Amino acid sequence: MAFAQVIAAFLLALALARIDPCTCEAVKGKISCLDCTRDYDFSGIKLSVKCDNIRKLGVAAAEDDGSFKVDLPSDGTSSVSPVNCLATILGGPTQLYAYRKRMVSQVDKEQELNSFTISTPLSFFTSCPLNTKCKATNDVGSSKTVDLPLPREWGLAPTSYYTPFIPIIGIP
Repeated sequence: MAFAQVIAAFLLALALARIDPCTCEAVKGKISCLDCTRDYDFSGIKLSVKCDNIRKLGVAAAEDDGSFKVDLPSDGTSSVSPVNCLATILGGPTQLYAYRKRMVSQVDKEQELNSFTISTPLSFFTSCPLNTKCKATNDVGSSKTVDLPLPREWGLAPTSYYTPFIPIIGIP
């Protein structure tokens, strides 16, 4: 008798685990790379959905095949109209290049209940496109420190520890 109750509880837990408790509206779509190989890994690329009159931002990461699912942001009081929502590529683990018209898309209603899709495909490049000027530069300077040679007998720490520090002397 106890075995039957355990099996019934297990089957009930298994059935409840398959139910998606989220009744929220979601945007589903797929991003593409215009100069990548066929087996390019899209994981780690962040996407966002922003709707008018709502301060929150829906953010998600793409799967390795480029598909994504972002919950529509809501303020909890009103229903979100997908007419006023935009999906955007935010960036990725490496530098991405995109034309403005290809990195933003309007959100449209899909046939499924509580499901939306993007109206135009979101796409990007991994390198600077031909015949364009890319402004992306590496603004991070070198972190190399200069270590002046001091005699070991002096017992001082390496000069890179205190060279940038200039003490202010004379202030009481």
